[in-house]
Order: sequence, then C-alpha cells, then structure tokens
Amino acid sequence: MTMYGRGMRNRLAVLLVCALPLTLVPAPALAGGAPPAVALGSVIPAPVEVRADGTSFRVTPRTVVVAPASARPVADRLVEAVREATGYRLAVVRHAPRHASAITLAPDRSGGEDYQLSVGRKGVTIRSGGNSGLFNGVQTLRQLLPLEAPWIVAGGTIVDRPRFAYRGVHLDLARHYHTPDEVKQYIDEISQFKVNHLHLHLSDDQGWRIQIDSWPRLTSVGGAAGTGVDGVGGGFLTKAQYRDLVRYAAARFVTIVPEIDMPGHVNAAQVAYPELTCDGVAPPPRTDTAVGYSSLCIGKEVTYQFVEDVIRELAALTPGPLIHIGGDEAHATSQADYVAFQQRVLPLVGKYGKKAYGWNEITQAPASHTAIAQYWNTGRTDPTLAAAVAAGTKVIMSPANRAYLDMKYDPSTRLGLSWAGYIEVRTAYDWDPGTHVAGVPESAVLGVEAPLWSETLRSIEDIEFMAFPRLTAIAEVGWSPSRDWESFRTRLGAYGPRWTARGVGFYPSPQIDWAG
Repeated sequence: MTMYGRGMRNRLAVLLVCALPLTLVPAPALAGGAPPAVALGSVIPAPVEVRADGTSFRVTPRTVVVAPASARPVADRLVEAVREATGYRLAVVRHAPRHASAITLAPDRSGGEDYQLSVGRKGVTIRSGGNSGLFNGVQTLRQLLPLEAPWIVAGGTIVDRPRFAYRGVHLDLARHYHTPDEVKQYIDEISQFKVNHLHLHLSDDQGWRIQIDSWPRLTSVGGAAGTGVDGVGGGFLTKAQYRDLVRYAAARFVTIVPEIDMPGHVNAAQVAYPELTCDGVAPPPRTDTAVGYSSLCIGKEVTYQFVEDVIRELAALTPGPLIHIGGDEAHATSQADYVAFQQRVLPLVGKYGKKAYGWNEITQAPASHTAIAQYWNTGRTDPTLAAAVAAGTKVIMSPANRAYLDMKYDPSTRLGLSWAGYIEVRTAYDWDPGTHVAGVPESAVLGVEAPLWSETLRSIEDIEFMAFPRLTAIAEVGWSPSRDWESFRTRLGAYGPRWTARGVGFYPSPQIDWAG
C-alpha cells in the first residue's frame, strides 16, 4: 500500500460503536463553579468514533510527556501546543515517574495516520503506528484543552482515521508573493485540522517565485519588484528558503507540493527568456488578471531543455513524492500541441523520481494515465477525466464551486472573485468527493485540496480571512467518513474563540452560531 492508498479503512471497523451524525456528549461540570471540560467529540474534523466515560484528566505544571526517542519530534510539538495553551513547560521523559500525571505517546502496530486517544483520571495516551498518527492525535488533544484554567480534558476514548490519504491546501505565490513567515503561519493553522499537503503555485504570467540556478533570470526578472497582480507582489523563494519551508512543514507532517504551471501561464518566464516564445521576442510583462494568452513554443527544443532543467532542480529540492506541472487554461496552445507537450513532459517528472501531478486538462494526454489529475472544473461530468480514470489516472478533487477558497462568501465580501459562484461554509461542506463527478468513483479519488489564489490577496490577514472557516469544512470532507452539517456548525461555532485567541482573522459566517 502506498502513502496515497485508501488507508486502513477496514482495520478499525470492528471498533465502531457509534456513527455520525455526531452527538456531542456534554462534559461533566467541574467543582468550584469552573466551566465544564470541552466535550470529547467537539473536534474538527469529526472523529470516526467517540466514547465519553464521564471521567476527566487535569493538566498541571507537573504533568510530563512520555515518549520514546522515535516520537520525540511529535513530543516537541505537543509540548509547544500545551505551552501555548496553558503557559506550562512540560518535561519530556522516556519513562514516567511512579504515579506521575502523564501524556503518553505510544507507538503501536496500527496504520500510519490512524490513532487512538484515551483520556482517564491518571493520564492521556495517544497510540498510533506512526509519528503522523501520533501528531494527528496531538491535534485532537489540543482542541480538547479548554481556553482557560483549569486545564481539564474530558475522559473517554477517540478512535480515528482519515477517509482520504491526501488532504491538501494550495497557496498561490505567483500572483502575489507571500513571505516564508506568512507561509509558515499558514502551515501552523492548517496542520491543526489534519491537513497534510501544501501545494505551492510558484509560477504564472505575473511572476516566477522559485530560484532555478540554470535559468537565473527567472527570478531576477520574473521575481523582481513590480511583478505580481497590480505590480505589488514581487519577491521569490531562494533555494535555502524553500528547503527551510519544506523542513518546517515536515515537522508538522505537511508535505510541500511545488507547481510550475505550463505550457500556459508562462508569460513571466518568457519575459525573462524570449527564446521560450516561438518568435524569440519577449512579451511585455503582465500585472493584470487575464488568463489563457501565453504558451511555451511546443516545437522548439529549448522548451524541453527549460522544462527538464526546472523539473530536475525542483525534484532535487523536494523530498515529497509529487511535482505539479500545471496544465490548466492553455488556451493559446492547440490541442495537438498540448497533447504533444504533455506526452514529453509528464514522463520527465518520473525521470527525476517524482510522481506527475497536474490540473485535469492533462487527462487529454495518454501519458496522464500514470499521473494524478486535479479536478478543478465546476461540472459534475467530465468525459475526458472519466476516460482517463478508467485507464488508471488517480484524482484529487478541487471543484472550484466547492473548494476554491478565493471565491467570495457572498456579493459583499471585500476580497476574492466570483466566477465559480459564491461559496459560504455550507457550500464548502455539502459535497462528496467520492460521488461528485460521474465516472470518477471513490476508488480513484486520492483526496481533496482547497486552492487559494492570490489575485486579490496581499497579506497573511487576507489569507486567513478567505481560508477560515471554509478550510475546516474541506478538512472534514477529506478526513471524516460520515458528516453532519448541524454537528459541524456546532463544533465550528465552539472553535471560533480559539482563532480569536490566536489572532486569526477569520470570516464570521452568519451560517454559524459563534461562541462568545
């Protein structure tokens, strides 16, 4: 089974004693008039199974974190989360002192992302067969910690596992460059909802945002000041900064997926290197939001030298298994040229040890049958995609009218676009990736991804406003095998004060009854 397999879907089925819609079992009231503990099931995304037992556990300054050396990276994240929530700096030990109050990370033989969280009077135990599962359990535990003392965790057991192995978000650095610190801040937030992939859109007509040594003008020209939409989005990632982002994300069990869009969306590259055009003449820089007008010259060998150099350098920088080669909105490329291009380029990704990933237009080419297609269209039918799936193509679901975080919430939203419609929280929640497109069964769906394009974004505050709370809906769509809107809106409303406490500028959707 690969990391993109269906997961341990049947492994824990015999353990299920309840199913969603999730009933939030009230936590017991505490002595002395203190507020009750957070209900055991009040977690986003919804766990598979929740069994509350009426007990509770109190985190104190003397609580220790027990973890083997192999789980120390997760223990460090747990200590960080508890310190942020409580101010306590918990010690990490290999073995707990007798009668110690302890939070224990316990590797076992279950699936990699599956976990079991058990809370009793004497402590908390998180069990999983891999550090990614232990980390998922830590994210659940941090949501169960109240926002104020006493730091009481409701007792019982959660058994949990993901529906889909790929649960991603996308961030556009090409239309507006977002700094490494902003990207890290976004990673911190998305990882709390068990999102495990971050797709970085690194090139487009308006800018080029990743250092490529063999083609240095890509960044000295394409990443210069004045690039980006309205000329206010300049900047680029050096290789050192990109590697640092990869490490930072990996420490939070998020895999970076880099994208270089081609054969369209290449105006910035052609401004830097006119030989990539068919007539050898540099086009003017573009800072508008139009699409579909640029194309690499399909018949020139320098095109493929360029493409291979970029893929080779990106593959060397990227430990993750995927390289995204774009492929959308190539309106200036004839269909014959488009297919010829993909037939040469898709295999190049494999040459450098990576799996090819592209927007669903790549399914026009037979070479896509061993690739991953990202479905972004708004329709419920796509015969070309369905035929490719029948031949072996796997799919990530990102329907623009459900999953695009850059769409406005409603006509009055101050940021965003509306070409795919308005997307409120319930619209982002009420769809099923396994049945959404005819001819694309759940067995062909690897997961979901929520794209966030940057035409109207300028800051981390803009990112947060457009992503939250809708991203939590997509996270639950990707994780939870069974879902219920009323349960979700209750849990989301209860989560809002956590964003407020962290200074996250989320959109206060009127569909949600936000806790005070």
